[in-house]
Amino acid sequence: MAVHTGKVKISFVAERVLRRIVLAVFLLMWPVLGINVAAQDAAPAISTAPLPLDTVVDNLVRKNEERSRNLLHSRATRVYHLSYRGFPGDREAEMTVEAVYDSPATKTFKITSESGSKIILERVFRKLLEGEQEAELPEMNSRTQLNRDNYEFALGGYDSSSNEYELAVTPKSKSKYVYRGRIWVDGADFAVTRIEAEPAKNPSFWTKRSEIRQRYVKIANFWLPARNESTSYIRLGGRAVLTIDYKNYQLYDAQQGPPLVSENGAGSDQ
Repeated sequence: MAVHTGKVKISFVAERVLRRIVLAVFLLMWPVLGINVAAQDAAPAISTAPLPLDTVVDNLVRKNEERSRNLLHSRATRVYHLSYRGFPGDREAEMTVEAVYDSPATKTFKITSESGSKIILERVFRKLLEGEQEAELPEMNSRTQLNRDNYEFALGGYDSSSNEYELAVTPKSKSKYVYRGRIWVDGADFAVTRIEAEPAKNPSFWTKRSEIRQRYVKIANFWLPARNESTSYIRLGGRAVLTIDYKNYQLYDAQQGPPLVSENGAGSDQ
């Protein structure tokens, strides 16, 4: 008869926790062309918004579809870093990836460096990359797009200084692959510039709460990921912080032709 020690069981639980962090981040990586994160500022009065909610949402959906059609190819560097502190022991890892996108729905990844915990490298980072490729499948992509088919929208405020609309988003179906929270929409480009959200459904029993913040940067005509930070609080008392920084973008625009190159690392806070 096999005998399982407490140490073996605890290690298995820790691995399950780290794997579930993937879902908390992955669900925000699907609406690729227009989402971002920032601090919780007090919302200005809704009455100051120059456009009604329906117009903002209509423009957001239309412009996202337009940007998606025009982005023929992109290449970027991503740096994944995860730090887990808590029971049964601390773990940390980092991975650098060259990510390539080709229209309409092909993503490829090349790992250029990695260090740290093997569990995180294999069970979190590689699962994130595999899941992102799977999400390009039409049946999966359609269920996660930021549109009226998948979400309810409510106007939360308008900031005239930045020309941004704040919208509350609530998924129509409760799933671990969609999120609820707040998005900010640029009033000129009608792209999402930041997000604060959490999974609509807890991805794991072991996770008490997950907080996701994502920030995007404008490069030429596109709004692309700059930084994602996700924090998961574990029932056993631990905390995991996953960050993804994006930099060195090269883009091919259907309207402009030659490659567009970002001058600085998009993930920089400067």
